[in-house]
Amino acid sequence: MRIWKFLVLFYFGGLCYFVLEFLWRGFSHWSMFLLGGSCFLIIGRLPGLQPCLPRMVRCLLSAAVITALELGCGLLVNRSYQVWDYRHLPMNYHGQICLYFSLLWIPLSLTAMGLYRQAKQALEKHAGLA
Repeated sequence: MRIWKFLVLFYFGGLCYFVLEFLWRGFSHWSMFLLGGSCFLIIGRLPGLQPCLPRMVRCLLSAAVITALELGCGLLVNRSYQVWDYRHLPMNYHGQICLYFSLLWIPLSLTAMGLYRQAKQALEKHAGLA
């Protein structure tokens, strides 16, 4: 993938994640932009990397990837729980991740996979590569 497409897709994913969180909680953090862009690139490429897997399995795998990245990001930038705090929710791990949000990533990852495919096709068409 050419670097400009990579950057545009990263920016699009980061912006979507940031806006989604802002709509959900009323605020966000710069790290969520980076996390969202990273998640978007990874889960957007899953259908191409594992095309034989059923869609639901890809969504579960995506939710696991997002949860793992959220944990890593949380351990790096959310040590004081100023970005998010799941300690009050059941089945949380050190307040950084919780089952509730991990399950929420399943339908959202399905949406993200579709958005990734459409955005990539639009970029290729715009660049005359399709």
